[in-house]
Amino acid sequence: MLSNLVMTIIGADRPGLVQLVAARVADNGGNWLESRMCHLGGQFAGILRVEVPAEKADGLVRALRELESAGLRVILHTASGAPVGMAGTIASLELVGQDRPGILRAVSAVLASHGLNVEDLASERVSAPMGGGTLFQARVRVAVPATASLAAVRADLEKIASDLMVDLKLNPS
Repeated sequence: MLSNLVMTIIGADRPGLVQLVAARVADNGGNWLESRMCHLGGQFAGILRVEVPAEKADGLVRALRELESAGLRVILHTASGAPVGMAGTIASLELVGQDRPGILRAVSAVLASHGLNVEDLASERVSAPMGGGTLFQARVRVAVPATASLAAVRADLEKIASDLMVDLKLNPS
C-alpha cells in the first residue's frame, strides 16, 4: 500500500534545496508525483506531492523534518490517495490590470460565491510597457461545478472589472 504526502517547503533561496528534498524522497523509496516551486522575495517556496510505500512513510517524514537543520521548513500532510475530482468542467481565467491591493480578494470572492474551486493560480507583477507603471497579471484554473453557470460567473466578474481597472477573460478549457 502507498501513502501520499503533500508538503510545503520554504527556506532562504540557495542552490541545492530541491536536491535536498529529492534525495530524501528517493532514499526512502518515494516517488515525486507533482510540484510547484519558485523563488519569492528571496525565499524558495514550494508545494509537492509524493507517494511512498506505507512502511517507509515514517522514515521519509523523519528525513524531511531533519531538513530544518539545513534551514528548510517542511510542513507535511498525509493525503488519503489520489485527488478527488468534482463533477463539472474546468475554466481558465486571465486577468491583467494596474497593480493595486485587493484585486485577488474581489475576484476570488466572485469565484467562491458561485462555488468555483481554484485549482491553480499563478500571479506576478510586471512593468507596464512604455513606462506605464506596474501591472498585475494572474492566470487561474478553476473547477466549475455542474450547478454553476459560467455565463453568470463571467457577468459578475465583468461587473467588478471596471472598478478594479482590470481586463478579465474567463473561458472554458
